[in-house]
Amino acid sequence: MQNFHPFSPSDLHSRVRIRAHETKLGQRVIVRHELDEKSPLFVLFGVKEDLGVKANYGVGGAGSAWESFLDAFLNIQDTPFLRGEGIQILGHFDFNTFEPQIEVNSLRQQVERVDAEVAVLVSRIVSLGKIPLIIGGSHAGAYANLLGTATGLRKHWPKTSVNCINLDAHSDYRIMEGRHSGNGFRYAQEEGFLHKYAIVGLHENYTPENILQDLEAHPRIHFTTWEDIFLREKFNFAAAVDQAINFTQSHEHLVGIELDVDCIENVLSSAMTPTGLSTQQARYFLYQTAQRCNVAYLHICEAATVLENGLQNRSTGKLLSYLVSDFVKGKFGGSGVREFEGS
Repeated sequence: MQNFHPFSPSDLHSRVRIRAHETKLGQRVIVRHELDEKSPLFVLFGVKEDLGVKANYGVGGAGSAWESFLDAFLNIQDTPFLRGEGIQILGHFDFNTFEPQIEVNSLRQQVERVDAEVAVLVSRIVSLGKIPLIIGGSHAGAYANLLGTATGLRKHWPKTSVNCINLDAHSDYRIMEGRHSGNGFRYAQEEGFLHKYAIVGLHENYTPENILQDLEAHPRIHFTTWEDIFLREKFNFAAAVDQAINFTQSHEHLVGIELDVDCIENVLSSAMTPTGLSTQQARYFLYQTAQRCNVAYLHICEAATVLENGLQNRSTGKLLSYLVSDFVKGKFGGSGVREFEGS
């Protein structure tokens, strides 16, 4: 993992704003480079990468959220609701050092290099019975997350393919034309390590007809559209989340949780939307899936604090901090525990 940068105690101390009579999460999180059975249940790392977005003709910037997230996350309160000792911070990948490319095929080759490095770390974490918390980067990373999880499960789990729930405005099920942010789930399913795939909140306006036909015809894919939830009112948002959880629930397959922030209204991203889900609904989704699913990992992607087109929003990191804390609270508050967990 030549592009990985370990997190150090000095990194931690430079970020935590200590106040008298308070304990911040950053004063309790575990900072160590070793990964073993003694590691806490959650292992957090970041990804600085927007190659997958650019390889899908999008606007760069998805690698900018990690630092802002850390500043916010490490300064929330350590209380009985959320204890820092349950989280280990490893560090982050920085793929911004890759030689800049303009040509799409070259970008897609770089995405394959990102896949290979990230999948190795995810596999290592999962093999120890821990849950990776993966923050940042493009949604191309879903492929690496699923591949790494499937590889890491080989010694512990009856099925090494993974189910997945994706809260997203897009299916990311485009054709296999070279790796990018729009086809990670197609590649993962075609290659055999994504079993069931559920999408919540798909936008009809941005789902091509050929992809819609593929989704509808596939027996191991379930999706609900934003329009069915909020315009036609066929069911409410909570029911849509229930459907996805029930579809992916399994005694044989763990469930990866993916959240692309381009489904949340007015959150800075390459495909930023003026109409979509609220921050409250995104938080509800993560709490419910963590509590009710036998989760394999969490990936929150596409968020940006600065886009290449000049748009900026410094509050993005704080939103990501809320989302991660909600997921951790949901898991600690839930009843489902992996049989092979060491914690």
